[in-house]
Amino acid sequence: MYFEQFYLGCLAHASYMAGSEGVAAVIDPQRDVEVYLEAARNNGLRIEHVIETHLHADFVSGHRELAARTGATIYVGAQAGAQFPHVAVSQGDEIRFGQCRMRFLETPGHTLESICVLVTDLDRSPEPFAVLTGDTLFIGDVGRPDLSPSHTPQQLAGMLYDSLHQKLLSLPDGVRVYPAHGAGSLCGRQMSNERSSTIGEQRVANYALRAVSRDKFVRLLTDTLPERPAYFARDAEINRAGATALGELPPMRELSPDGLLRLQHSGAIVLDTRPDVQFGAGHVPGSVSIPLSGQFAAWAGALLGIETDLVLVAETPDRAAESRMRLARVGIERVAGYLAGGIQAWQNANQPIERLPHVTVQELDCLQREDAALQIADVRRPAEWEEGHIAGALLLPLNQIATATSQLDPARPIAVHCKGGYRSAIAASLLLRAGFRQVVNVTGGFDAWKAAGLPVAQVALA
Repeated sequence: MYFEQFYLGCLAHASYMAGSEGVAAVIDPQRDVEVYLEAARNNGLRIEHVIETHLHADFVSGHRELAARTGATIYVGAQAGAQFPHVAVSQGDEIRFGQCRMRFLETPGHTLESICVLVTDLDRSPEPFAVLTGDTLFIGDVGRPDLSPSHTPQQLAGMLYDSLHQKLLSLPDGVRVYPAHGAGSLCGRQMSNERSSTIGEQRVANYALRAVSRDKFVRLLTDTLPERPAYFARDAEINRAGATALGELPPMRELSPDGLLRLQHSGAIVLDTRPDVQFGAGHVPGSVSIPLSGQFAAWAGALLGIETDLVLVAETPDRAAESRMRLARVGIERVAGYLAGGIQAWQNANQPIERLPHVTVQELDCLQREDAALQIADVRRPAEWEEGHIAGALLLPLNQIATATSQLDPARPIAVHCKGGYRSAIAASLLLRAGFRQVVNVTGGFDAWKAAGLPVAQVALA
């Protein structure tokens, strides 16, 4: 039996293909589906089944396009209310192809329609060797319980407890766990960097599974829920209907500097996807920096939304096309075009350039001691802050930066830092766009601060 995990680092998203005797199933496909078609060709497989463990909220799935291109049947939980042709599956339903058997478990909690898939290779054993857990069970974490418009987080968390303890934790310890996300995903809080585990390992190591009662599990999951990105609800609805095929999106236009300015003046956001150092050296005034590395699309969705008109600035046309692809993966389709010739064309047209200075942590240490007016904005998550921070810094998490600017004085200089420099570059560009003029980005972030042996403050215990 063939079994492969496909991991999309920019979304921390894992999808899967299982195959036997020339037939394959794809589970939780990403939006650009060519990777599965190529894998099927290379392994002599025909994709006949596409399975969605739930209606994903953090990315747009390729289930509808993959089914259209292969003739495959789509399977989704009976509670999904899916609006595309599909088979609604319930507890105990199975599909079999060759020596592969897949049995569905209904596991509501992350969402009402969530399912998990037990995978058996009958050539090896009549018992399942793996369970594909979607967003029900992660490595080190469980799914967030706040994605239903009809149920409270407490109600969903209670369902999730029952699903975990009655369905998944009743499996043998040796069954391998393959989730739909890893570290960095916005669908959980404490996911491991590991991409698979076992039921036995998770029973011992997963903090959420160690809760001693249903009530304590519910409180654990709901007392400190991270903010839910606004685009999640829209992506779930796109997936309920089935997304437009990527090939049907309109081509991206090449824009002159004047063309970019006209769109910017009409309300479009200029999104600069170049590395932060290049953005700092010179960029279109008022543009937002989200470097193409890291969690690019997730941050674009969280900070800009999916209903905003965008214009791209990138190093090359290929990088602009890659940016557009990654944006489409989270449902951002309103990309009007990209700046032809990049920032050099902008400069050649004698258009004004804005800059974002970068400072090292040693320079920040000097600035803090020498300039009493300096404000330090720490844009990490609260949990990161509690593990240690720079004395005197303000905690302004990146996902809340738009509503937190009232805590900053625009007349005073601001140094922005995060863990390693990626999120701070985004935050600094948003502050510039909001009208703050004395902004610098801290290279290397808090990791560099600690590595330099500079003082670390701790949260005082109550």
